[in-house]
Formats: sequence, C-alpha cells, structure tokens
Amino acid sequence: MSNFENKIDFAVVISVKNANPNGDPLNGNRPRENYDGFGEISDVCIKRKIRNRFQDMDQAIFVQSDERRTDGFRSLKDRADGCEELKKSSKDKEQYAKIACEKWIDVRSFGQVFAFKKGGDDNSVSIGIRGPVSIHSAVSISPIEISSMQITKSVNGETGKDPDKKSPDTMGMKHRVEFGAYVIYGSINTQLATKTGFNQEDSELVKKALITLFENDCSSARPDGSMEVCKLYWWKHNSKIGQYSSAKVHRTLRIAPTIEMPKDINDYNITHETLDGLAPEIYDGI
Repeated sequence: MSNFENKIDFAVVISVKNANPNGDPLNGNRPRENYDGFGEISDVCIKRKIRNRFQDMDQAIFVQSDERRTDGFRSLKDRADGCEELKKSSKDKEQYAKIACEKWIDVRSFGQVFAFKKGGDDNSVSIGIRGPVSIHSAVSISPIEISSMQITKSVNGETGKDPDKKSPDTMGMKHRVEFGAYVIYGSINTQLATKTGFNQEDSELVKKALITLFENDCSSARPDGSMEVCKLYWWKHNSKIGQYSSAKVHRTLRIAPTIEMPKDINDYNITHETLDGLAPEIYDGI
C-alpha cells in the first residue's frame, strides 16, 4: 500500500435526462431544487452511489443499504459487533477507530460516527472518525424544469375474499427533471488520510467509482441511460497541502450554456483554466 502524499481536488460533470436524480421526501419526492430553481443532489446521495460502486469492486463497506447487503447483518451495530476484533476494542477509542478504518474502505474514506447504545455485555461505543474525502452537494448549472405525471395502480395487491372483485385504483405522482447538467465538487485531504490510513490505491478506487458513478444504479425513477457521467476532472497537487486552495482549483472549471434552454450536454461549453504547475487529468464517463 502506498501512502497518500498528494492532495487531490476533483469535479464531475453529470447530465440528467427524464429522471429524478435525488427525490426530496419532505416535498413529495420531487427532485431537489434550491430557492433559485437550480437542481441539487445531496452529498449523502452521491456518497451512497460511491459506496455501491465500491461494493461492485469487491471492497468491504460498513454502511450497506438493505437492498445491497452482502454480509447478512441487519444494522450497523450488528455489523460492528460482528467484527470480534472491533468488539474487543470498544474501550480503546483509538484502537477501535484504527480497526474500523482498516476493515472498511468507506470508513477510512468518508469517516463514520460509531454511536451504539450499551448492550447486554456493556459494549456501548461513541466514536467519531473524520474521513479525508469531502464531497459537496451537486448543483445544476442552469435552473431545472420539473415535470410531474400522475400514475395509477390498478391491480390487486392481495387476493381478497372475492378473488374476482377488483380493488379501487390507487393514484400516485411521479416527478422527473426534463434535462439538467450538474457538477459535483470534492477533494481528498492528506492530513485526514494519514489518520484513517486512506492510501494511494484507495484514491484510485474513488476515481474509478466517480467515472462509473451510475453503473448498476438504475431504478424506475432513474432508468438506465437517464443519468451519465460526462467528464471527470482530477487535479493531483505536488505536495500534501497542495499548491492552491480547493476553491481556487474548482473555480478553474467553466461551464456555460450556449443556448437559452439547454436540452443536452452539448448545449454547454465546458472549459478549464490551467493553473501554473497544476494541470488536471480529464476522463470521460464510461
């Protein structure tokens, strides 16, 4: 394993077409948007997709979603307790964090709060770990248009006493973004990487996950082909602290619509300014 020695900044340009990239449960599951009408995808949603990609790469993940559970544990506490080495270290916070980071790549990447109540064998823990990979919420480049469709369920969920009797139709709503181009900004911090044991090989896995972010992510709200990684910009600094601040690096990416109502990623002009001594690696999504 190679130590992580060079700060990294990155930006991912993605497109959304006729899909709901991240529904807001407090707003009827409509696609998230801010008060100015720009679309948003939460950092939590993006980290979930990265974790899913880690799993596809056969990496051990602590925060597993129910539908992608691979080890049979039904909760985070069960998963933590399932690691005997970790369980034995509950009284030594530093050792507990070290073991958790060594075992799960998402813990040493994003950090994790281990806060579990006391069990029958006095195994309560309260430990916070800060991870080196920070990710901003994605925001669309232009305001988005959201369309809504009323849908009908007209099939019996269960067979009633009279199997020939049809239950009343149930109505629902489905929302989608007609088209949107979003940018995800992020960085990888060397100081926190040293603390969690995040290494050079892990950073390559993060890069690979970002390039393939929407593989195996299809759903009725996001059918295959509706979301795409268009470009990944990957800036690798020449030192631990970096030549420039992350904000300055991120500002070098310029994305401007070429028409009033963009309907395709080709309706945007994507350019970047090269800072002295820091040229980005540029990748297309698969």
